[in-house]
Amino acid sequence: MVTTVVDLANAPVEGEAPEVTRKRRVAWLPRSPKMIVGLVLLGLFVILAIIGPWLAPYDPGKIVVSTTQDPSAHHWLGQTQLGQDIWSQLLVGARPTMVVSFLAGAIATILSIVIGITAGYVGGWVDDVLSMIANVFLVLPALPLLIVVGSFLPKGDSANDLLVGGVIALTGWAWGARVLRAQSLSLRNRDFVEAARISGERTWRIIMSEMVPNLVAILAASFLFTVLYAIGTYVALGFLGVLNPAVNWSWGSILFDATQGQAVVSGQWWWYVPPGLCIALLGTSLALINFGIDEFINPRLRAAGLSRKVAQRAGVPRTPQLGFTPVTRRNRAASTTIAEPAAIVEVDR
Repeated sequence: MVTTVVDLANAPVEGEAPEVTRKRRVAWLPRSPKMIVGLVLLGLFVILAIIGPWLAPYDPGKIVVSTTQDPSAHHWLGQTQLGQDIWSQLLVGARPTMVVSFLAGAIATILSIVIGITAGYVGGWVDDVLSMIANVFLVLPALPLLIVVGSFLPKGDSANDLLVGGVIALTGWAWGARVLRAQSLSLRNRDFVEAARISGERTWRIIMSEMVPNLVAILAASFLFTVLYAIGTYVALGFLGVLNPAVNWSWGSILFDATQGQAVVSGQWWWYVPPGLCIALLGTSLALINFGIDEFINPRLRAAGLSRKVAQRAGVPRTPQLGFTPVTRRNRAASTTIAEPAAIVEVDR
């Protein structure tokens, strides 16, 4: 008896060329509904961050004399108690929030790759030292540390996106490094890594050419969650008043002003709901993209997202029963035993 594992989600179609099958697998990722929604939302915020300051009708810090603070034709989201236009603050605040968050995510991901994969591959005392450093940063209270660091920065430097993003990244890389170290421990004994080592390849080339490509999925998830962490941290810094809103507007600064102005008590929902909704939608877009990547990687989740036509062609139900161990069922027409979503086909000789 010969047992063969077949991935039904990517099973080749009869008469289809290998190149077509490979392209079909690559093209499956953008078809995920979660991925599409997440990319659309993220694209809108990226566009808003690029053109938002140009679309702002007023200077966000300028005091405009008006008879009312309520939303009007001239002030779509009303005004603050000082007469500042909230809509302009929302548009201008999108750029620093996006820049700092993605910058912190990129720096933290690079640190995770350098420290986590190096520790897992090299091992020995290098692993002990790098793991100790990661553990120290893992238990550090991030927000209090950032508040202390931000309080020592000059007013001009506290608005520097590069500096703020770097400080946030220093407190957010340790978790990703631990995950990558654990995965590297299992990869360093694989045949292709052993072959590269025996052939005399350098350590850095083995890490970058052999191990990193096999950790792309984990790297993507680590980057997205680090960006989520950076968004929450940057908004929290602005909400607590650590950042100087006079020179650097952010969505957290808008929430800080709304709290100081008692917008919740006075019922001025247009002051605090829009920035809070933008933060929630931005975080949702990143989470949906991460779920889409997870579905593409995980064969079980990928089979659950198959279209009806592909599921019928593969011979499996469109949505397997999640939460239960895949069980086999008899396909009478082909006289095979199929498991969901990766089938085990038993052929008697």
